[in-house]
Amino acid sequence: MQAFLKLSRGIDWLNERVGLFVIWLILASTVISGLNAIVRKLFNYSSNGFLEIQWYLFAAAFLLASGYTLLHREHVRVDVVSSRFSKRTQIWLDVLGFVFFLAPVCAAVLWFGVPFVLQAMESGEMSSNAGGLIRWPVYLMMPLGFALLLLQGGSELIKRLAFLKGLIPDPTIKSGEKSTEEELAESIRRLAEAASDNGKRANPAH
Repeated sequence: MQAFLKLSRGIDWLNERVGLFVIWLILASTVISGLNAIVRKLFNYSSNGFLEIQWYLFAAAFLLASGYTLLHREHVRVDVVSSRFSKRTQIWLDVLGFVFFLAPVCAAVLWFGVPFVLQAMESGEMSSNAGGLIRWPVYLMMPLGFALLLLQGGSELIKRLAFLKGLIPDPTIKSGEKSTEEELAESIRRLAEAASDNGKRANPAH
């Protein structure tokens, strides 16, 4: 299991670095958008290439950051039902979700997406808009993004199985975030302190 945990840490490191890189794609998209607006207003000139590169960068950021988002547990979750279960049951639900939902969807996208990208590369497909860009680079973001998501899903699966074996702490708690038990203890402490303060105010002689 230690070898799998080492693999998991490697995948986490990869998606962490990709996530930090993607931040610059957002910045680049914003700068290009601003420059495009300035050039259009000052020189009455624009290009479909300027417009397309913006959504190319946005698509790259959205897709490449999917693994990073899963790593930091920022995907939308519906915990109305699962939050009522024990921690081990919640972990098992995650395991089933990774195996029977996340992995098959990612595999399907890769199965159909890779040939699609290769075909676009071979044909040199271009945008149908005048002055548009070549299309395969943005198509490539789809299999790359889902490959990173699949890898991170494998990493999360390893961590949850390791937790079930008692090898690591709860992987669903974010760094710096308190567990449910810790939050309960903190609430009890605050209530006790508040009751003590009220008692002192009510009996100033003591």
